[in-house]
Amino acid sequence: MPAVRGEGMRGLAVFISDIRNCKSKEAEIKRINKELANIRNKFKGDKTLDGYQKKKYVCKLLFIFLLGHDIDFGHMEAVNLLSSNKYSEKQIGYLFISVLMNANNDLMKLIIQSIKNDLNSRNPIHVNLALQCIANIGSTEMAESFGNDIPRLLVSGETIDVVKQSAALCLLRLYRALPDLSPGAEFTSRIVHLLNDQHMGVVTAAVSLINALVNRNPDEYKGCISLAVSRLSRIVTASYTDLQDYTYYFVPAPWLSVKLLRLLQNYPPPDDPGVRGRLNECLETILNKAQEPLKSKKVQHSNAKNAILFEAISLIIHMDNEPNLLVRACNQLGQFLQHRETNLRYLALESMCLLATSEFSHEAVKKHQDTVINALKTERDVSVRQRAVDLLYAMCDKTNAEEIVAEMLSYLETADYSIREEMVLKVAILAEKYASDYTWYVDVILNLIRIAGDYVSEEVWYRVIQIVINREDVQGYAAKTVFEALQAPACHENMVKVAGYILGEFGNLIAGDQRSSPIIQFQLLNSKYHLCSTNTRALLLTTYVKFINLFPEIKVDIQTVLKNHSNIKSADAELQQRTVEYLQLSQIASTEVLATVLEEMPPFPERDSSILATLKKKKPGMNVPDKVLKEGRNSIPNAINNSTDLLGLTASAAPATDALGVALGQNSSNLLVDIFGDPVGPSDGLNSSDGFNGLLLCKNNGIVFENTLIQIGVKSEYKQNLGRISLFYGNKTTGKFTQFLPAITCPGTLALDVQAKPVETAIEGGAQVQQLINVECIDHFASMPTLVVQFISNTNVPQKITLQLPITINKFFEPTTMNSENFFQRWKNLNNPGQEAQKIFKAKFSMEGDNSRTKLSGFGFQLLENVDPNPENYVCAAIFHSRQVQVGCLLRLEPNKQAQMYRLTIRSSKNDTSGRVCELLQDQF
Repeated sequence: MPAVRGEGMRGLAVFISDIRNCKSKEAEIKRINKELANIRNKFKGDKTLDGYQKKKYVCKLLFIFLLGHDIDFGHMEAVNLLSSNKYSEKQIGYLFISVLMNANNDLMKLIIQSIKNDLNSRNPIHVNLALQCIANIGSTEMAESFGNDIPRLLVSGETIDVVKQSAALCLLRLYRALPDLSPGAEFTSRIVHLLNDQHMGVVTAAVSLINALVNRNPDEYKGCISLAVSRLSRIVTASYTDLQDYTYYFVPAPWLSVKLLRLLQNYPPPDDPGVRGRLNECLETILNKAQEPLKSKKVQHSNAKNAILFEAISLIIHMDNEPNLLVRACNQLGQFLQHRETNLRYLALESMCLLATSEFSHEAVKKHQDTVINALKTERDVSVRQRAVDLLYAMCDKTNAEEIVAEMLSYLETADYSIREEMVLKVAILAEKYASDYTWYVDVILNLIRIAGDYVSEEVWYRVIQIVINREDVQGYAAKTVFEALQAPACHENMVKVAGYILGEFGNLIAGDQRSSPIIQFQLLNSKYHLCSTNTRALLLTTYVKFINLFPEIKVDIQTVLKNHSNIKSADAELQQRTVEYLQLSQIASTEVLATVLEEMPPFPERDSSILATLKKKKPGMNVPDKVLKEGRNSIPNAINNSTDLLGLTASAAPATDALGVALGQNSSNLLVDIFGDPVGPSDGLNSSDGFNGLLLCKNNGIVFENTLIQIGVKSEYKQNLGRISLFYGNKTTGKFTQFLPAITCPGTLALDVQAKPVETAIEGGAQVQQLINVECIDHFASMPTLVVQFISNTNVPQKITLQLPITINKFFEPTTMNSENFFQRWKNLNNPGQEAQKIFKAKFSMEGDNSRTKLSGFGFQLLENVDPNPENYVCAAIFHSRQVQVGCLLRLEPNKQAQMYRLTIRSSKNDTSGRVCELLQDQF
C-alpha cells in the first residue's frame, strides 16, 4: 500500500483509522458499506474524476478487499489508471489488477494491451511495473501473449540492468505456469551469456531462469557449464575481485554461489579437462574455507558459509568421480556430527547417507559408525535420530551388518512410534541381504515381531516364511524357534501367524522331541486361538487341517476342536464355513487325497522383494542397497478363475487359497492378502478427480478409490468378451460400517451386461469384503460402468461415493500377431472414412526406456517387431471381442523425441472403435 501523501489522501487515512477503531465486526461492516456506497456514487457520478481521485478510491477498494470483503466494481477505473503517466497512479492500477483480477476477467484484453504499451515504453519504471504485473498474474494467457516479447527484452542491449532482472524473473514465472513456453533457439546463447553480467541482480535472476530451463532442455543449455564454473571460480577464489564487494557477513555473494553449484548438478562432470580442473579447484577452495576460523560470531555468517559448503558437497556427491574430494567431504561432515547446532547435525547425517552409496567414500563414512550410533541413542530431536537410522542403513555392509542390526534392534525398543515401521523394514532388508547364516535372519525377524509386532507389516512376515520354505537347512531351526516363541506369556499375533504357518508346514521336524510333540504343538497353537483376530483364526484352522496330514495320530483331537468351532454360532460366516469344510474334508477324503491336497508348499521362484518396494514408497528419495532382494512367487491363485473346490463342487468363482495353499470359501477376501506380492495395487495411485484411475487402463489390478475411511481395490481377468472382477472394500477405520450398499449401473449403454453378487451390509473395523462381478461385452461401448457405494460410517455419518469402474473396450482385446506384409495389407484396406483416428499430442511422460512398450502391452495390444521401417515406431495389433462382432484393430505410434511429441494412428473395421481407442490411449503417453 503506497504511503498516504498530501491533503488529497486524507480521506484514505481517515477511512483506515475508522476501520481500526471499530469495536465490533458489525460496526466495521457498516462503515465499509457506507464507504462502498460513496465510492460507487463517485464512479457513477456525472463529474469526471481525475487520476489522483481514481487512485484514492481504488486504494480504498483494495484495502477493503484485503480485509476479506468481496469487491464487484472499480475494475475499469483500475484499468484506466494503467494509461496514466504518473508512477503512483500506474502503480496502484497494477497492484489492484494483480491482486483482484483473475485470468478469466472480461477486461483482460484491455489489460494485456496496456501492458504491451508499457513494455514498449522508454520509461524503465513503467516497463518494470508491467513485468511485475505479468509475473503476479502468471496465467496461461499472459504466457501466450508475452512469451516472445520478454526474452527479447531480456537479451536486448538497450535494456537496463534492473529491467533485465525483472524480465528474467518474469520469464521464470511464466515458464513455471506454462512449461511448453520455452525461449526460441535464437535466444539460448544470449540467455546463457547473462551469467557473465556484472550486475548482481541480473546474474542471480539469470541463474534461476537457466536452472529451470535446463531441467527441461539440458542439451540446449549445455553451454552454461563453462560459464557457471568460470563465474563460480571468480567468486570463491581470493585472487579475483568479481562481486567480492558484495559480501554478506564476510561471505561473497552466497546466494549466487549456491545457485551456481545447484545449476551444475543438472549435468555430469565437465568433459573439458580445463573446466573440470577449475571446478575441482573451486570445490577444494570451498572445503578449505570451511576449515578456517569464523570471521564473525553472528549466526548469519555461519549460515551463509555452511549453505555454500553443503551445496558444494552435494555437487561432489553428484559428480562422484573425485575420490579425494569425496573423502574430504566425508571428513568435513564428520566434524558436524557432534556440532552443537541441531540443523548442522541433521544436514551432515543426510549428506553422509548419500556419500555412503559411493564406492570412493563408503569406507570413510564407516569410520563414523560409533558417532552415528551414539547419536541414535542420545539425540533429543526425533528427525535427527531418523537420519541417523538412515545413515546406519546406508553404511551397512557384510563387515558390520550384525553390529548395526543389533544396535537398530536395541534402539527399536525405545524408538519413536513415528519411525518404528520404517525401522522394521530396514532391519528386515539388512538381515536378509547380509545373512550368511539364515538362522541369524530368522532370529532377527522373530525379534522384530517380539519388540515391535504392531509395526511388522505383512510383507515382512510373508518374507520370512518364503525364505524358510526355500531353504531346507533352516526349516527345522525355524520350527523350533517359533515353537519356543509361542510359549512366551505375551505373544504378538504376528508371531502366532508365523508360527501357525511354519509349524503347519514343518512341525514334523521337531515332533520327535517330547517337549514339542504333535499334541503339544496343536494345544499350544489352539490356546492362542480365542485371542486372535478373524484373519489369524482362519490361518490357524488351516494349520489344524495341515496337522491332520502331518500327524494322523492327533486327527481325532483336531476333529473334536473343529466340531466345537462348527457348532458355535460365529459372527463371521466365512470362518464357520471354513471350519465346516475342513471338518468334512478330514472325514470324507482318503489318506491319499489328504496327502495330495495338503502337501507341503513347493519352493517359491525368486522375484523382486516387496519389502524393498514398500520402503521405497515410504521414502522415495532415499538410497537402498544395490543388491536386489529376491521375492517368492505369489502363492494365491487368481481368485476369479473357474475351478473345482476341495469337495468336488464347481464354483462360479474359484475359491482362493490362503498362505498354506488350502482353498477357502467365496467371501474370504479379508483373509486373502496377496502373499509375496504387492497388495491390491497400493502403488498404482489413487483415483483421479473424475472418479477414474487412468493407470488402470493398462493394468487389471489396483486401487480404484481411497480416502481416510475406505479403500476400494480391484482385481480382474478378461477372456475374449467375458470378464470376471473382484472388488475389495476395505474399512480403514476402527469402527464398523453399517448399511453398506454398493450398486453398479451402466448409464446410457446396453452394450455391457454386468451382474454383481451382493455383499454383506456391515464391515467391521479393519476388515475387508469382496464383491464378485461378471461382465459380458455385447457390443462396442464408450461409457464406463458407475459404482455408487453408500454406507453409514463409524461416526454415524452417511457416506456416498460415486466413481467409474475401469471397464473399457480394451479390456476385451486379444493380442494378435502378424508379419509385416499382412500388417500393411490390412492397414491399406482400412482406409474408408471413419475407420482411422489420429491424434498428434505432446508427451506427458518420459519417452525413454520401455514405458511405451509396457503400456501398449498392458492396454491389450500385441507389439509387432521388425514391421515398421522406422525402428523407433511402435506397431501393434489386437482383436476386440464382443458377443455381436469381432473388430480388428491396428495401431501405429510414432514418437518424436526431439520435439517431445507423438503421432498416434488407430485403424479398425468399426468407426467407433478407432476413435475410442485413440481417445483412451492419448492420455497414457
